[in-house]
Amino acid sequence: MSAGEERNEARYDVPLTVPGPDAEPARRNGHRRAAAAAAEPAMKAAPAAPDEPDTSADEPAPAPRTGAPGDVAPKRTVAKKTVAKKAVARKAVARKAVAEKPTDEPGGGGAGDATPPGPAVADRPGDHWDRKVAKGLAFLRRRLAGDYEVDEFGFDPDLTDAVFHPLVRLLYRDWFRTEVSGVEHVPAEGAGLVVGNHSGTVALDALVLSTALHDRHPARRYLRLLGADLVFRMPVVSEIARKTGGTVACNPDAERLLGNGELVGVFPEGFKGVGKLYSDRYKLQRFGRGGFVSAALRTGTPIVPVAIVGGEEIYPMLADIKPLARLLKLPYFPVTPTFPWLGPLGMVPLPSKWLIEFCPPIPTAHLRDSADDPLVVFNLADQVRETIQQTLHRLLERRPDPFGP
Repeated sequence: MSAGEERNEARYDVPLTVPGPDAEPARRNGHRRAAAAAAEPAMKAAPAAPDEPDTSADEPAPAPRTGAPGDVAPKRTVAKKTVAKKAVARKAVARKAVAEKPTDEPGGGGAGDATPPGPAVADRPGDHWDRKVAKGLAFLRRRLAGDYEVDEFGFDPDLTDAVFHPLVRLLYRDWFRTEVSGVEHVPAEGAGLVVGNHSGTVALDALVLSTALHDRHPARRYLRLLGADLVFRMPVVSEIARKTGGTVACNPDAERLLGNGELVGVFPEGFKGVGKLYSDRYKLQRFGRGGFVSAALRTGTPIVPVAIVGGEEIYPMLADIKPLARLLKLPYFPVTPTFPWLGPLGMVPLPSKWLIEFCPPIPTAHLRDSADDPLVVFNLADQVRETIQQTLHRLLERRPDPFGP
């Protein structure tokens, strides 16, 4: 008999110790031993571990033993099975914890979501610009297709929201650091007449007021501004004013807008307020003949006074060259610390700190029958003017430094 046959014979003569119920049955050359069948009832009685993988078919057969007859085969260790059980238990606990974890994002990984939970992914640096490009392309598509509306006054809300408001927003929010208060006094719906003080050499306060009101008001209301005749005689400025909701400051147009439930903005000082010297800053000029009050009385519209601090410092007017203004047919020709000395750079506004406060509305519905009474009109105009002046004094006390934070 050869040496190999002797080793095989010795292997089959070795007595077998049957493993316990938690150990896997041994395989020898693809045949089960009779002892495995004897241990089967005990294995059925023992509870099986959940999700326990069966690795008996994947394990290679042990190498032939060369020990002497009578030696007993060592028991197989259960360390591998214990590690597998612990891994399965840890995975089950992790799955349960993820499934029960609450989330603040809608559809972001709750137990009832169809999408498997995952970590929140922050926007990439290019995502912001991708959204802007997509928004711009959508705007161009609407303009080319004519998918936008313009009312009888020429107001284009789509163009205003996509072009003009974002430009003015950079000024009032980042450059002027504007603080707005009292927005709750502006009507959420229906007509309202917003009356403010005018200043600044260039009427940026009207643009800032309309954009800030639209951004801060819960109803996102548009302010339909009333402008002087000069604004609508200038070729480019006239188109911009019409597209952004402006119209001529006359009683018929104001009453039509108020009758349609619009929010109308007016600056009764006119060019007297915009073109006053820096030494007269925050001193309200005469409110004219009170035409805005008559329009409010005829339509029963509440008047909302608003005080604007900050516009006087953007272009401090040191002098007015009247002969040059008459030659150019302008109401005034300003001289500021930067204009005309710096040329076009002198048109850059100084970064003053702005405060805007809307005052409680003044009702007029009970005075509709007195729209043509000069005494009632003048008294109401003085009340509005005095309210704005007192609010300006209070805001100036809050802002001791015109260029502070």
